[in-house]
Amino acid sequence: MKKLIQFELQKIFSRHLTQIVLIMILFLSVFLNFSTYQNKYAFDGISKEGTGKAAIEIDRKIAAKYEGILTDEKVQQMMSDFTPKSDLHGINAVYLYQNAMQSATFARFSDQNGNWNKASVSDIFGEEEIKIGYIDGWLSTSQNMVKIFVILSFVIIIMITPIFCGEYGGVDTIILTSKFGKTKCTTAKIIASIIATLTVTILVIITNYLLVLILYKSDGLDCNILFAPIEYVESYIPFSITCKTLFIYQILLAITGTVSITGITLILSAACKNQMVTLVASVAIYVFPMILPVTETNPLFQYIALFPLYHLQFVSLMSIEQMSNGLLYAIWAIPVSFIFIGSGCMISHKLFAKHQII
Repeated sequence: MKKLIQFELQKIFSRHLTQIVLIMILFLSVFLNFSTYQNKYAFDGISKEGTGKAAIEIDRKIAAKYEGILTDEKVQQMMSDFTPKSDLHGINAVYLYQNAMQSATFARFSDQNGNWNKASVSDIFGEEEIKIGYIDGWLSTSQNMVKIFVILSFVIIIMITPIFCGEYGGVDTIILTSKFGKTKCTTAKIIASIIATLTVTILVIITNYLLVLILYKSDGLDCNILFAPIEYVESYIPFSITCKTLFIYQILLAITGTVSITGITLILSAACKNQMVTLVASVAIYVFPMILPVTETNPLFQYIALFPLYHLQFVSLMSIEQMSNGLLYAIWAIPVSFIFIGSGCMISHKLFAKHQII
């Protein structure tokens, strides 16, 4: 069995198309992270202004000045320090961006002219303790990873599509008439598909994790995402979680999402005799939840959000609810992924082993 699995893995990774898309996804990871890094901008409100590495140093220095538990006194101090020194010419100060800390403060505590709106920390965040610091780097990486993981899902589909349907047309006859064709050979294909998916997903995760450590260091992992600059959708997750928790959930959902996609693709690969049909059908089923007319306020959304697409986009799924044990509703993605991959293994095995040989 071990040799059969190794043979199937070799077939998956030796395809030129697979090699090309894998190189592309790794290149995209590096490109997006370095592009975001170079495009960073910050102004300390006095004299220092910069982009790229200089901007990150400015943001990190400002964050160090105010880091710790957010208090009303800190809010008033930040509002005083960040008050616009010139006419805004009609621009709403809530959307003004000078640096990450200023943006996070103004988004919640400023009126349209850049003055304190009199809101207290408890008015905005309730009784939760909010730890603030430098989180801009982690949130930037999180946003990039959403794009990367969505594209990774298509890479997984391309990799797994030929696993069964690529054998139709003659090779299936040889496989299924051999001694172990309907048992070990078919099982080896399924196991190899799962191993290939996990290998590629983990490789992409490690690449992005190393990039964030290289570019931004580990600052801010224990800080709260609720106090994020206005540009980050992650701050819409309405629960008091840290960047570390956010990153753990995102990695978990990337794995459950790609594994679920593998289950779907396995079924279609065994059911369809044409690779292009399998590819198109897999993509269509994957993106189908996006076109459903179900809003996030609809009770049905909590079920729609458990489809693989929302695992990889992750913010909507993580925003549904927090359970009594402290875990987010998104944890249900784990048993759902087992259902997808379990169904994919059983159905694809049966379809391929039982299909009529011509």
